Amino acid sequence: MNTESFPPKDKLIDKLSLIKSISIILEDQKKIFNLINNEKNKLKKIITLAYEKLKKSKDGRIIYVGAGTSARISVQDGSELNPTFNWPHSRIEYVIAGGLKALVRAQEGAEDNIKEANLFIKNLKVNENDVLIATSASGQTPFTIEAIKEASKCNALTVAIVNNKNTELEKYAKISLVIETGYELVAGSTRLKAGTVQKICLNLISTLLMTKFGKVKNGLMSDLKPTNKKLLKRLKLIKKHKNFQI
Repeated sequence: MNTESFPPKDKLIDKLSLIKSISIILEDQKKIFNLINNEKNKLKKIITLAYEKLKKSKDGRIIYVGAGTSARISVQDGSELNPTFNWPHSRIEYVIAGGLKALVRAQEGAEDNIKEANLFIKNLKVNENDVLIATSASGQTPFTIEAIKEASKCNALTVAIVNNKNTELEKYAKISLVIETGYELVAGSTRLKAGTVQKICLNLISTLLMTKFGKVKNGLMSDLKPTNKKLLKRLKLIKKHKNFQI
């Protein structure tokens, strides 16, 4: 797997000055934007398919699937859909290796537990109205693969976002977004480039999916749910904005 490759000798951040290391990490991160830009058509297809699936019913769900870093990034994306777009909590679910406790503390061996993945899909009663979005840098995570395999049997739309090509996860997902990020500056630490790619792609998919559902008007959060003073103030400003009524 390219994501497990070692960095070149001239980019060993532990051997360089702090300023040089900062520059190298920033330059490394910049590379991913062109990689994502090259996949605009695939992103468009994913968003379109997800929208077509979810609009068919009032209870179809967006279900995020992942282990480790990928799971934490997915939950970060999904947890914002209700306050930002008023997407119902009942239409957001998570299939996380090791459960919720894995979000704050690594659960060793959880990503290999295919029985747990199988149980998650059965307990959630995944069906043909659902969209599962699975993220995995390696594309070989047993937990994530099993979840997608089982969800595919239920005729759910299964989407994979991976950072290596020709992976097992691709084989079982209905549609895959493959963005090869290559080596990490800390070898194998896919919370770096691979993680950034996953977050950006999830941002694009969820934001434009919500936009297609009419939850963004003239660049404003037209369906914002005010759950605190800050958001209540933001909602008042939005409603006063000249573009809100257009």
